[in-house]
Amino acid sequence: MNTAIECIPCFVRQAAEAVEMSVEDKIGKEHLLRRLLAEIAESDWSVMPVKIAQMIQRTVRNETGQSDPYRALKDLMNRTALDLLPVLTDTMRLQQNPLDAVTRLAIAGNLLDAGAKTRLDPNDLQKHLNTIWDAPMAGSPEDLFRAANKADRILYLADNAGEIVFDRLLIEALPTSKITVAVRGLPVINDATLIDAKTAGITQIVPVIANGSDAPGTLIEECSKEFRSYFNNADLIISKGQGNYETLSDMPGNIFFLLTVKCPMIAADIGAPIGSLVVKRGKNNKS
Repeated sequence: MNTAIECIPCFVRQAAEAVEMSVEDKIGKEHLLRRLLAEIAESDWSVMPVKIAQMIQRTVRNETGQSDPYRALKDLMNRTALDLLPVLTDTMRLQQNPLDAVTRLAIAGNLLDAGAKTRLDPNDLQKHLNTIWDAPMAGSPEDLFRAANKADRILYLADNAGEIVFDRLLIEALPTSKITVAVRGLPVINDATLIDAKTAGITQIVPVIANGSDAPGTLIEECSKEFRSYFNNADLIISKGQGNYETLSDMPGNIFFLLTVKCPMIAADIGAPIGSLVVKRGKNNKS
């Protein structure tokens, strides 16, 4: 997916948020924000949105010397999700269709996304999760589980901190012996890294690798040799979140995309309205 005019306000908001989180004095904030706005204006808008978001976050890290400006927010997201996990697990078990329930919960966690305009405040998470059991869903969890049972090697692409706690429930419901989870190689926005995978307990269940990249998506050409090997050898890829969808939606292969639709551009491309839970095979799937 390429950048559209409608993406620009989101870049500006991301830039302003990153500056607010990483710079204390007013003059410093204004200086950095002006630089970021200039970079956004001068950037190539024909590239994927993830590339521009990556540029913004690199500039913030380089200018402020903060390697992980969103660390405090990510810690809050993880703590909130972990605190809610016991009661959500009990509620999930009361649902009539367990596969549908665990998939809904994993996808709903995708709203914990500091990069999205419609992101969910961690403090509002419980209220939101009470609504997910009847929310519209595009696609079939049963198709996902059938594909997982047939596969020999599954690569699960994580997305955000906080969300990764709910990913754990889905991973545990899948054939774990076949799964490797991949997280971002370096901090970017609130995307999950190895620290978050450990906090969520993922590393106790399945192998976890870092993809070697600081993009808030999966730019294959920027990822490590190790990650590319796992990606190319997987016969099923489970891709979480909008950033991964933006970067992988046009790729061939057996890819299932799991996300909450948060913007009109994704909605139009994936064929589901904003707010929908999505569990769908990629458009170029040959299976």
